[in-house]
Amino acid sequence: MRPYLREKAPAAFDEIPEFPSYEAGFLTTKNAGWRNFRPIIDTKKCKGCMQCYLYCPDGVISEKDGKAAVDYDFCKGCGICRKICKFNAIEMEAEI
Repeated sequence: MRPYLREKAPAAFDEIPEFPSYEAGFLTTKNAGWRNFRPIIDTKKCKGCMQCYLYCPDGVISEKDGKAAVDYDFCKGCGICRKICKFNAIEMEAEI
């Protein structure tokens, strides 16, 4: 993976990104359609603790509007995020 290059270097602590700043590189490919289940996040139950982000082996969970969001292009459907969520905000839905 190659680092995402910014226009300018951060000058203050609050300008440093909270999450990894990498773009998809050579070894990253989109899901080839073999996923059987995908995680669905209930934004009403999600508290934005981001424990799912910390445990996701593929790094496909990010924060959007204070809640967790999944990049389905790269999610493998392992269900670890569902197991780790203590608020039961993530359910696994069968792929159609």
